[in-house]
Amino acid sequence: MTERDAAVAVETVFRIESGRIIAAVTRIVRDVGIAEELAQDAVVAALEQWPRSGVPDNPGAWLTATAKHRAIDLVRRREVYARKLAEVGRSLEDVPAPEPVEPDDIDDDLLRLIFTACHPVLATEARIALTLRLLGGLTTPEIARAFLVSEATVAQRIVRAKRALAGARVPFEVPYGADRAERLSSVLEVVYLVFNEGYSATAGDDLLRPQLCEDALRLARVLAGLMPGEPEVHGLAALLEFQASRTAARTGPDGRPVLLAEQNRARWDGLLIRRGFDALGRAGTGPYSVQAAIAACHAKARRYQDTDWATIAALYERLLVLTPSPVVALNRAVAVSMARGPAAGLELVDALAAEPALRGYHLLPSVRGDLLDRLGRAAEARAEFERAAELTRNERERELLRERAAATGDGPA
Repeated sequence: MTERDAAVAVETVFRIESGRIIAAVTRIVRDVGIAEELAQDAVVAALEQWPRSGVPDNPGAWLTATAKHRAIDLVRRREVYARKLAEVGRSLEDVPAPEPVEPDDIDDDLLRLIFTACHPVLATEARIALTLRLLGGLTTPEIARAFLVSEATVAQRIVRAKRALAGARVPFEVPYGADRAERLSSVLEVVYLVFNEGYSATAGDDLLRPQLCEDALRLARVLAGLMPGEPEVHGLAALLEFQASRTAARTGPDGRPVLLAEQNRARWDGLLIRRGFDALGRAGTGPYSVQAAIAACHAKARRYQDTDWATIAALYERLLVLTPSPVVALNRAVAVSMARGPAAGLELVDALAAEPALRGYHLLPSVRGDLLDRLGRAAEARAEFERAAELTRNERERELLRERAAATGDGPA
């Protein structure tokens, strides 16, 4: 195996397994910053050893075991140091003892990690950025694109967040009572964003990152079990169940994206759809519950042309009141275009053109191109698809957008 092949393998495995690795190590060292450093040490060890030995049969377990061994060594060194200090009348406070880590506890560790990273000692933006980094394995540029802010801003948030958690000695735990409720909204937002990154990757060669979707969906289910009386937890769980049900139909055999209108709905997962409706029955009227209701409208439609776009447009109206956002407004414009025609949708899209948050957002010209194409304004549509292709960082989306531009024939401007 070449060093390049090993590097690709290590990067791929770490992006999938990073949340589990960091969670398992944090349980030992009780510091997310140190845990991330030890996880990176394991990556360095893999880069050194895998070119000679080959990729292990279970590379994720190899990285986890290596990081945990280094964590235990670190704790033991601290304990030795503490004993030596005690001999001269001093002590090293709060030295955590290594705990046995059982494989069956990994879901709990992930949940502990996300609640730790969402501690109120951190600002909301810092909580989300840190958890996306630790749990989702996202890079700083990927998080910056998700937030529509600069990479430097995200990097500062992450560094300061880790320092703040260490300085406040935040316990590695799932809190109870009022503390849990206080952190819940941030936790739900993080789970939602992690799922979205898996469902439609901001960058890279693949449209989907299934492991992120699975981690987010599992966490949503665990949260629903922990907090059965919280309607928005069930709303988020329902939303993710519905969205995950379409995963197999969203890409073709070659990994290319398949648009919603062209998806084979027989490939939608019926079990996940039923789970979605079960969770929706316990949901409330908050933003995740409304989004779940929108997803349920798609799930009910046996064919694309049977979709109840009028109801979806009305639900987006409600969502726009609950969470005013240019992205929600753009989604509403799409629904309106399907319910009332492309001209009505285009009017709403054009009103969003000056929104600073949508500058550089590839879906704005993509939606506009689709509406122009439906109106027969082919030359303008082609230009919008080409612009969208330039803006996206995902190679699969770029290919699709370029194909749509090429397929849009010459027509009136």
